Amino acid sequence: MAAGKGTRLKSKHPKVLHEIGGKPILSHVIAAAKKVVPASDIFVIIGHEADRVREAVAGAGVNFVVQAEQRGTGHALMVAREALSGNQQGNKYDQVIVLSGDAPLITAETIKVLSGFHSAQKATMTLLSADLDNPFGYGRVIRKGKATNAEVLAIVEEKSATTQQTKIREINSGFYAFDAAALYDNIDKLSTANPHGEYYLTDMAGVFHRARKKVAAIKTHNASEILGSNTRAEMMVLDAQVRLAKCRALLDQGVTVFYPHTCVIDSDVEVGADTIIEPFVQLLGSTKIGADCRIRSYSVIENSSIADGVIVRPGTIMEDSRVGAGAVIGPYSHLRPGSDVGEGAHVGNFVETKKMKLGKGSKANHLSYLGDAEIGEGVNIGAGTITCNYDGVNKNKTVMEDGVFIGSDSTLVAPIRIGRGAYVAAASCITEDVPADALALGRARQSIKEGWAKEKREARKEKRS
Repeated sequence: MAAGKGTRLKSKHPKVLHEIGGKPILSHVIAAAKKVVPASDIFVIIGHEADRVREAVAGAGVNFVVQAEQRGTGHALMVAREALSGNQQGNKYDQVIVLSGDAPLITAETIKVLSGFHSAQKATMTLLSADLDNPFGYGRVIRKGKATNAEVLAIVEEKSATTQQTKIREINSGFYAFDAAALYDNIDKLSTANPHGEYYLTDMAGVFHRARKKVAAIKTHNASEILGSNTRAEMMVLDAQVRLAKCRALLDQGVTVFYPHTCVIDSDVEVGADTIIEPFVQLLGSTKIGADCRIRSYSVIENSSIADGVIVRPGTIMEDSRVGAGAVIGPYSHLRPGSDVGEGAHVGNFVETKKMKLGKGSKANHLSYLGDAEIGEGVNIGAGTITCNYDGVNKNKTVMEDGVFIGSDSTLVAPIRIGRGAYVAAASCITEDVPADALALGRARQSIKEGWAKEKREARKEKRS
């Protein structure tokens, strides 16, 4: 269920699209569900900002049901009736599992346990519950007879609970398993006779109890996995848990993460064994890092691929880029989207790249801008070199073939090609192609005026006096 607005977040964005662990909250729930059933059997009920939610998770391959008017959780299942029951064609599914789209820590294992327990109990409705130290605000689970009895009489909301019932620590999580046929035979018995005038899915427990159908509950031992993200503070608590769990998983896989609580590592990041991640590193999106790398402090790497044995020095920024094995990046390099650094290549201090391919063993170690460039193997690019790729209308390409040497403070005005083994003299402005093995100079001839500086100083002194 992902149709709600999430008013307590005080946000213009849909609640389920707020990010935890580097991706939308809803994506975490879908990912867990996909480990249980095929994507074709997953239905996401959307409502508030439906188009944005659909677009954000469209790649998951799930189905969508639009709850245009949000009239409660029970109403959401009413809207999904046709999709889940098959309408006149008979029941499409025997069992319906309901998950909350704002509880990102739910695991596939718990979903499977809920489903299996529901079947074993031959229940009509089974809810997932948990014990909380502070259950205030949650619906309490009222079991039949002893607290260990699997059967449930009702779910009582906080506002309706008696003093005795408020002492119950077992709460309803909002995760359910239903007998599909019984659900849709009885769901129209739900009432809107409540302060919000909505259809509550929790009321199905009472509906089934009155119909003498079994309602059961199974308690999870990890209460955190059923917690929703109703406020920004709750979201940050969940985000911290997701990221710490990610760090622990990497540690188990042979990755060294110094001071994990200082690092920001997204859920989908992959890191090879024996890689070292220093404090205050951010690894974001779908980043993949190979084995035996070292990612030094204050680097931010997003949606990039780094091969084995790479050193990323402090303060490097990298987005949508690729780095070959044994390369050295940084410190304070900025690899913008489309940068492809070859095996053993160096991109150094304050070098910015964009849509550039740097060949094997090539080096750009200092203070350069390399945009829209194709650079061969064994190329040396001196400090202060820039490719002038934009003419005010179009982006143009610079090509440097293998073995080229570019002297410091050179300006390469694209489109241009520097031939294999050619030299460009320092401080040159190159506007024409350079043949292979040639020397190109594009600067004014030096001239010296003897005594000029002395004359200037004396003239200024005389003027002041």
